[in-house]
Amino acid sequence: MITMNKIKITIQKPLFIAMLAMGLSLGLSEPSIATAADATNTSDPLQDTSERLQITDPYIELHTGPGRGFPVFFVAPRQQWIKIEMRHTDWYKVRTQEDKVGWVQRRQLESTLTAAGEQKTFRDLLLDDYLSRRVQLGAAWGQFKSEPMLKIWTSYRLSETLSLEGTVGQVQGVFSGTDFWHINLQTEPWSDQRISPFFGVGLGKFKNFPNQSLVGATTTNAKLANASLGVRYYITDRFIVRADYSLYTAFVADTRSLEYRAFTAGLSFFF
Repeated sequence: MITMNKIKITIQKPLFIAMLAMGLSLGLSEPSIATAADATNTSDPLQDTSERLQITDPYIELHTGPGRGFPVFFVAPRQQWIKIEMRHTDWYKVRTQEDKVGWVQRRQLESTLTAAGEQKTFRDLLLDDYLSRRVQLGAAWGQFKSEPMLKIWTSYRLSETLSLEGTVGQVQGVFSGTDFWHINLQTEPWSDQRISPFFGVGLGKFKNFPNQSLVGATTTNAKLANASLGVRYYITDRFIVRADYSLYTAFVADTRSLEYRAFTAGLSFFF
């Protein structure tokens, strides 16, 4: 039994020493790899960004805040790379290769170059603010089959080119009045232009009630479908002027429908 124990110890001892040496070598190699990666990350704070801008002017000035009243604390020289992190009105928060973070006026960034060597373009500030808005409320006045019409709408922007809009309206004619509502899906293909056309389709309800002076006339309730074509003009970041032309179809019976054309113009604003 003693001989057998000695044999086991003799066989396992070299294997244990080999495994211990391998573990020590792996443990020593891992810190050196991590240290090299950390050194690479700290040497260039812009290396992991998808878009970098290169300065082409002699220099740009970094302010401590978004405005001329804030002092300049750092000057980044030509050919240095910077990264834009956020925007406030016409000022942009940037980070330099030295990991300096400050605010630069848009005018100084318009001559910078992208990584592809192209000049950086900035969308018009007015339109950029407009496209960031979501909820809209507006009112318009016009003609509904040659009779005066008033409508109010509210919409929610789903994306830069697509929105969902709800409208209520009233038409006061000589012999009857009309109330209606509808919900439209609207698309604005060129929403980043100051003058922008839009298209919409929707469904709703239509109610026509005759004047009480008319004998034998009855109220009409019907489903309503509409298609619209219009144009918007952006005045400020919150207000726009809008004009549209709509075709309404009221399904008054299974085999009978009435068509109405309407033109309106009005003003809307975003929250």
